[in-house]
Amino acid sequence: MNFYIGCAVWAYKGWVGELYPPGTRTTDFLHLYSRRFTTVEGNTTFYAVPNAETVTRWTTETPPGFEFCLKLPRDITHQKLLQPHIPEALAFLERMRPLGKHLGPMFAQLPPSYSPALLDDLTAFLEAWPRQDVPLALEVRHGDWFQEPHLSNLTKLLENLGVGRVLLDTRPVYTGEDDPQLASERRKPQLPVQFSVTAPFTLIRFISHPQLSVNQPFMAEWVTQIQQWLQAGIKIYFFVHCPTEDMSPNNARHFQNLLEQSGLEVPPLPWNNLNHPPNQLSLW
Repeated sequence: MNFYIGCAVWAYKGWVGELYPPGTRTTDFLHLYSRRFTTVEGNTTFYAVPNAETVTRWTTETPPGFEFCLKLPRDITHQKLLQPHIPEALAFLERMRPLGKHLGPMFAQLPPSYSPALLDDLTAFLEAWPRQDVPLALEVRHGDWFQEPHLSNLTKLLENLGVGRVLLDTRPVYTGEDDPQLASERRKPQLPVQFSVTAPFTLIRFISHPQLSVNQPFMAEWVTQIQQWLQAGIKIYFFVHCPTEDMSPNNARHFQNLLEQSGLEVPPLPWNNLNHPPNQLSLW
């Protein structure tokens, strides 16, 4: 597979009756989610490291081809410096290894306070990660990383090490009038979107607007970009968020449909192949 699509989480009760059949138990969420999408961002590991039994259960509950792209815990990435936490990062990786073929690229999200002044610390951390074994991607949030010469320095570092770039697109939720629904996602930094890849894979985090029509121009731009990357052999993981979490699955499904309508050769969305799929949320 060269294209994976999913949401940030799987355990959301508001999806019962839409993504999940009415009456679904919470214990069945992952089993059902993994038969509707092909990947999940796995935000849960940012807040807590699952025990070994949980990791094993994730493996047994998901079908072949499904991948977890797990976020490194904040106790590793949000403690000012990365280098002192290399042992914890490697221990976290070992805890996740039982996922086997279900383990996709992991990613480190750095806080807005982590600036290019810490490039040496970042370099040491990335060099210590077994990148050829388990791919790693990086999300930066300090504004200086998007300006020269820091942009070129970071790009060169990631390319040399084969580390992927996490592309965060918050433009939809910053479009239009202020809306209380958008307050939570507008806490995410309003940073430029730079359509560049630094490894044979990339992770895209698309923060969608609850109104699907607002997303259209941005989704169309991503369709064009993804077409170019797929033609170049880049593996793509596309994650759809939404301030109104109820809408995330539908927005992801709509984006999949746009890709297919544009003639892109992407794997079919398992959700669309269900014999009796749940009712869709209204697109408009």
